[in-house]
Amino acid sequence: MQYKIHSFRHGKIILENEPTYIKIWSELLLAIESIGDEAIIIHHEDNNRRAKSISESINNLLKDRLIALGWNEESYIFQDDEYSGNRWRLDFAKESISVEVAFNHGEAIAWNLIKPVLASELNHVKKEVNTEVGVIICATKELKDKGGFDGAVGEYEKFLTYLNPLRDILSVPMVIIGLEAPKTFIIKVEKIDGKNQGIVIKQ
Repeated sequence: MQYKIHSFRHGKIILENEPTYIKIWSELLLAIESIGDEAIIIHHEDNNRRAKSISESINNLLKDRLIALGWNEESYIFQDDEYSGNRWRLDFAKESISVEVAFNHGEAIAWNLIKPVLASELNHVKKEVNTEVGVIICATKELKDKGGFDGAVGEYEKFLTYLNPLRDILSVPMVIIGLEAPKTFIIKVEKIDGKNQGIVIKQ
């Protein structure tokens, strides 16, 4: 897949130039780039849940690639059992980089941005992951429109509008990655057996 990148607090410069991060950052980008249109189509059409959008397919394909590269899935932000629910997990983490794949409702944008901060700052709860750079992966508006995503999903362009108002809170360097729409197909949403389903339309 192709993507856009926005750097916050010099996150991109740090990932590209600090020896600690160069290899891991390259792994993440290669994992994204290796997800081709045909792989998305195959996964989406094999989906027994008859998904409306391609978000689940992208998420699962990315997950397979990152786990194969040694990334940890669903790492807890804190080690305390009191904070063991899904709300307190990072989607992926490796060494000191944490990744959130944010295809959820726009109301969760602030929380998606704050999670890497919680995983980075010293506080009264012991960490499972000590994050030094956070990465948020989300859909651009074009991908949202052409990929069958729900209109309420928070897109890349909206994520960027949150950065300045939250600047004093978002103390960790971050990179926001906006996934672009496939080049060879779109998703047309149709109601089948009373349920909205995304149909692949090749272009």
